[in-house]
Amino acid sequence: MYSAEIEKAIRSAGAKAGDMIRITEGDETFEGILIPRSEAGDPAALILKLQNGYNIGIKFSGSMKIERIKPGSSFSFPKSALRFSGHEKIGLIYTGGTIGSKVDYTTGGVHMATKPEELLYEIPELSVIADIKVNNLMSIASDDMTYKEWQMIANAVKDAFADGARGVIITHGTDTMHYTSAALSFMLTNLPGPVILTGAQRSPDRGSSDAFMNLICASHFSTKGLAAEVSICMHMGTSDDYCTIIRGTRARKMHTSRRDAFKDVGGGTIADVRIDGEIDYIGRYQGASEAKLELRTKFEPKVALVKIYPNSDPDILKYYSEKGYKGIILEATGLGHLPVSTVHKEFNWLQAVNEAVDKGMVIGVSSQCIYGRVNPRVYKNARMLNDAGVIYCEDMMPEVAYVKLGFLLGNYKHDKSAEMLCKNIAGEITERSEIRLGSDAR
Repeated sequence: MYSAEIEKAIRSAGAKAGDMIRITEGDETFEGILIPRSEAGDPAALILKLQNGYNIGIKFSGSMKIERIKPGSSFSFPKSALRFSGHEKIGLIYTGGTIGSKVDYTTGGVHMATKPEELLYEIPELSVIADIKVNNLMSIASDDMTYKEWQMIANAVKDAFADGARGVIITHGTDTMHYTSAALSFMLTNLPGPVILTGAQRSPDRGSSDAFMNLICASHFSTKGLAAEVSICMHMGTSDDYCTIIRGTRARKMHTSRRDAFKDVGGGTIADVRIDGEIDYIGRYQGASEAKLELRTKFEPKVALVKIYPNSDPDILKYYSEKGYKGIILEATGLGHLPVSTVHKEFNWLQAVNEAVDKGMVIGVSSQCIYGRVNPRVYKNARMLNDAGVIYCEDMMPEVAYVKLGFLLGNYKHDKSAEMLCKNIAGEITERSEIRLGSDAR
């Protein structure tokens, strides 16, 4: 609530939250939508959302004139308008995340609120790009995603292609987008067209939102992109120059809030896409398959990702073993090292690893380093682990190795899963690691 004085002035103007109003103070005039005050806001300042998308606060005074320009109305969008007449047909699977959120002006926080039709309504450019059919699958934050949601999304992708889609876009929260893209990369094979996950670092009701450009670029690539793979489409830089298409098993979120948070790790950039639809291909890609789309969605949830650090307790493996876990990915140091030659025996992981492997647990090792690959043949400690049956996962990122192991154990027997863990399936392992210097993140 605003102050009593402001509330009285608003009522006198016949206005309410959501109405378009004009505020005049001397020679200055402001027009915008009246927004309710957040709990943390100044009760003596009016909040307006301007037409450019930005919010401003205006200190109230008794000489201020408030006029109601037009009333606000509840949002309505006819179902027929969800289909845009265009050149190609796209399936859009809506799952929530920041791209489908709004600021709650009561609390000042962001929550999942926007319906997919509201989001499309804000992007009229899509009407000349594609014919979009929306599947409002779910509306959750990506932190709340589980393998069960991955399975639902994979089935929805298959349905979209069966319905004639040339490509499929999945709107998704950014925090775990790269986990979902990895899961879909393994679950979907013989794709007939692009499958693109996109999202936003900033909600669509903010003037600096990246939601619209990300979705426009994803739509361009879905209609004419040549890569029939699962990928992520997000801003390449902090400006609105272009977006980048990154293979789903080689992408990682590198920043908490920047619009260019997602980067290619180890040669996963497929293409750059400009907002006008121009596509520049950067790296190799998988073309459309003529074979029937294959869907494998089984997943073993009893798999864990464990980080190795100084003073880490090897009894964690015993804990997971007693809980019935079938696989562990150890996010090790450097070339894939664990403490196995410690002076203090309680920190030595070798015996715990041997016992876990003997009990049938599949243990994979990846590196905490962003670039490079693990190698069991350089140092003694890694050789000992390799002899104990640990599987070294080349240059696979830890989170991708975790998802892959869950996929493998869900679809194959123990020995086959162990054999396939270090073999490339969906671009998650590269033949060699490139040398990267300085701040090169591409």
